[in-house]
Amino acid sequence: MTTQPRSAASGEVTDPEPLVLDGVVPYPRDLAALYREKGHWIGRTHAEMLFDTVSRHPDGTAVIFGEERLSYAELGDQVLRLAAGLRARGIRRGDRVVVHLPNIPIYLGLVFALFELGAIPVFALAAHRRSEIEYFLEFAEAKAYITVDRQGGHDLGALAAELRQSIPRLEQAIVVSGDGGSSADTDELLSHAPLDHRRRSLPGDIAFLQLSGGTTGRPKMIPRTHDDYLYSVRESNRICGVDQDTVHLVSLPISHNFTMSSPGILGVLEAGGQMVLGPNGSPDAAFPLIEEHRVTQAALVPPLAVAWLNSGLKDRYDLSSLRTLLVGGAKFSAEVAKRVRPELGCTLQQVFGMAEGLVNYTRLDDEEDIVVSTQGRPISPDDEVRVVDDEDRDVPHGEAGHLLTRGPYTIRGYYRAPEHNERSFTADGFYRTGDIVRLSPDGYITVVGRSKDQINRGGEKIAPEEVENLLLAHDAVHDASVVGIPDDLLGERSKAYVILRQGADPEGVGAVTLKRFLRARGLAAYKIPDVVDFVAEFPQTGVGKIAKRAQRASTAG
Repeated sequence: MTTQPRSAASGEVTDPEPLVLDGVVPYPRDLAALYREKGHWIGRTHAEMLFDTVSRHPDGTAVIFGEERLSYAELGDQVLRLAAGLRARGIRRGDRVVVHLPNIPIYLGLVFALFELGAIPVFALAAHRRSEIEYFLEFAEAKAYITVDRQGGHDLGALAAELRQSIPRLEQAIVVSGDGGSSADTDELLSHAPLDHRRRSLPGDIAFLQLSGGTTGRPKMIPRTHDDYLYSVRESNRICGVDQDTVHLVSLPISHNFTMSSPGILGVLEAGGQMVLGPNGSPDAAFPLIEEHRVTQAALVPPLAVAWLNSGLKDRYDLSSLRTLLVGGAKFSAEVAKRVRPELGCTLQQVFGMAEGLVNYTRLDDEEDIVVSTQGRPISPDDEVRVVDDEDRDVPHGEAGHLLTRGPYTIRGYYRAPEHNERSFTADGFYRTGDIVRLSPDGYITVVGRSKDQINRGGEKIAPEEVENLLLAHDAVHDASVVGIPDDLLGERSKAYVILRQGADPEGVGAVTLKRFLRARGLAAYKIPDVVDFVAEFPQTGVGKIAKRAQRASTAG
């Protein structure tokens, strides 16, 4: 249910109060006033951010996709035409719209058209299918669904038509071309005369609903305001050196939080740089794009970074333009991290953040040992970070504990999730991230693991990342993932899934060899994996991270 503020006939906002959505926990008024006073929240919407850039760099290239190039002026015109078309279909301020699109240019046009109207995108990943999409539509009480005709062999156009018939509240199902070309819906939407750009939402409005990682049960919905999210984008740009000359490769799913804002597509658009849209982050797809478009910045999750480093293709393409490689989304092994600079010739920038808020980066001028061994420090002086034990008591610097945080861009609660909010937020508003970390005296965070991933082997606690890091130091190991599996005697045993490098002799590298290697590295006996399983690939989440829940579900061994 939405409380709808007054608007003029043109759609311009006339009510000074932000849009209120039932089920959203707002920032306390005193903290909101403080964040404005300190200049963190500057009173600008996402649409205003884009059109500020359009006015500064109308002729600059905003988007490259295959042979297509879209200037900022062309992108702005497309946004306003799509906004007019969506408004003609009844989309208004506060309406939720599930956006389910791959890395294609029309994604930007449609999302910013929704921002222009004050509608609220709900960002699904391209990998989501009927079960998830149906849930998102019903839970968010969505008025519209935007998807592609086909994706990965799935007929999403037919799915859209079925959902339009089966969900009474769903008034619009808009289908665009999966290859970025034209479709009947996009042609019709773009046929409208462009709207005049004006303020149709307020900076304190909910800008969109992002999805939590969803590693257990249904993904939760994360309400982000224009003010809080754009603060994170601006600080990310400052720390990551994003400017008009940046050429950013978009190879992760475009609607993922990492891809959007760290510094991501929004950072590029805020600075007036260029983004190159790729289908995925595999070396055979990414390396030609880096060479052709002289890409300066790219972002990857750790499994893709490992694939880049171990790919024989890296010597066949000119990657010399690449200045910065951002790696985040999961813990990046120090053994792999230290290979980035010598093997790819660029600066590694580690990113540790969450769609709920807190973002940390290593800095571009940090010492190499900090870059490879930590996940950075917070972006804001007003990020509050606590590391606590199981009883919420603060632990000394350098000791592992649970990460709690609050600040000017960290949510105060999930959307329509009061019971979960009771567990995930403290009474004074700190978000329980679920991460186990160590905090240095100078504020750098080193991720030890996720609390749910920690293995309890007969009372001895094992952090999987520690074992994985040592396995990755073996010359024959391409990637490793350690999980807990049930055991009647110990409660849990540890199991290592291992992918060998291409060309490694499987006869010469077995479980015994790897266990001896770990012992030689000084790993405690109880941390040596009880079971080692050699596999060809790991199950992955929609953004390309290792799906450990699926690995834990396999208890054979």
